Amino acid sequence: MTDTTASITDYWDAAAPDFDDEPDHGLRAGRTRAAWARRLRSWVLSGPGEALDVLDVGCGTGSLSLLLAESGHRVTGVDLAPRMVGEARAKLGAAGVAARFLVGDAALPPTGDERYDVVLSRHLLWTLPDPEAALRAWVGRLRPGGLLVLVEGRWREAGQRRAPYVVGAEALPWHGGIGAQALASAVRPLVGTLRIEPLSDDPQLWGRPVTDERYALIAQVPGPAAAR
Repeated sequence: MTDTTASITDYWDAAAPDFDDEPDHGLRAGRTRAAWARRLRSWVLSGPGEALDVLDVGCGTGSLSLLLAESGHRVTGVDLAPRMVGEARAKLGAAGVAARFLVGDAALPPTGDERYDVVLSRHLLWTLPDPEAALRAWVGRLRPGGLLVLVEGRWREAGQRRAPYVVGAEALPWHGGIGAQALASAVRPLVGTLRIEPLSDDPQLWGRPVTDERYALIAQVPGPAAAR
């Protein structure tokens, strides 16, 4: 583990106990939880009773993993921070919902040669030393016809942090987030089709109105359509 990776792990481990206090992290408010559940259902379409294999990279405390597992999907969550993974396991255990959570680098998930119908990432790319390599790795984990779902943005709050994320974070390629068109340019050569869905105008997702750029990028790799 490099010094930077260790610092990132320590940061998120320290953040884990209070992480769910943010409305869009813990999804404790019914309206916020329902808003995310609706979006996930619209992105991860499946037939009646059809369970998809979903890889949630940078799963944090497992809030989106829980929603997907509650919909009947088989979910694997990966996070670098052991305390985040512990919170996720406890959350789904308390809900009586099954999922698998692994401690590991979300940019290169420790899942061997397993392949998935959906790879989901939310608010992660800005933290990665090589986000474009991560995108290639995630697409490589998809089955033919699989979906890559990226919930991202340009974070107004990132420039207002009183303390740095980790030492040297300003040198990260996408520190502070990445705009929709720039991310689309990075993803397009790796996939068959993609679309951008703006999210800034839905305050229920965030528990409050927001003014920065937030969006979902939904991309499909060529092949039979396991999900759309």
